[in-house]
Amino acid sequence: MPPPQGRGIAGRGADTFSVPVESPHCFRILHVSTGNVCRSPITERLHRHALQERLGSSQAVRGCGLLVESAGTWGHEGAPMETHAATVLADYGADPAGFIGRELLDEHVIRADLVLTATRDHRAQVISMGHSAGLRTFTLKEFNRLVRAIDPATLPAPDPGLPDGGLVERARALVGAAAALRGWLLAPNPESDEVHDPYGAPITFFRSIGDEINRALDPVVTALTGVPAPA
Repeated sequence: MPPPQGRGIAGRGADTFSVPVESPHCFRILHVSTGNVCRSPITERLHRHALQERLGSSQAVRGCGLLVESAGTWGHEGAPMETHAATVLADYGADPAGFIGRELLDEHVIRADLVLTATRDHRAQVISMGHSAGLRTFTLKEFNRLVRAIDPATLPAPDPGLPDGGLVERARALVGAAAALRGWLLAPNPESDEVHDPYGAPITFFRSIGDEINRALDPVVTALTGVPAPA
């Protein structure tokens, strides 16, 4: 999506707001694209849908455990997602309702435990905002590649006795393991880490991007939850 004229990454002055105190039982995942009306809404809602399928409760997505959000580096604040994006979500049984676009702020990066971006350029923009974001910011496809190389047995097992089911400890360990592998497990080519922008394209291209995102998310959700996709 082309950026609106005369706008940039908002909220660079991190001292202009107070950061909320987060629950130790909440792990925030932030998906980032350009306008926050196509790729990142699709990724956010597909990610939520997959978590609900694996965990059987929306509480694990919203109340505590894994909380999934999105924003755009040139985000259209208050805008709905693109109609084709909503159609793609409906194809997968995911809920497009109530989505509101957001422009990426320092607060979003500070609060995020994991940032997954559509492209390498988005990743660079997030890291340039500071806040020690480098070790927890990946492109979605990069994180997919790294996660698939991690032995699940090395991650903390889910623990039903904890308020978050052990999801937060497992997710933090996963991010640390992925960051440690990044310099060793390189992409075969730069394009392999990119999810291209479908803005303005026909529904067929949106659906191909939706499939690409869904396939990239599958092993990520499995690693985060310890629960494989339904057969």
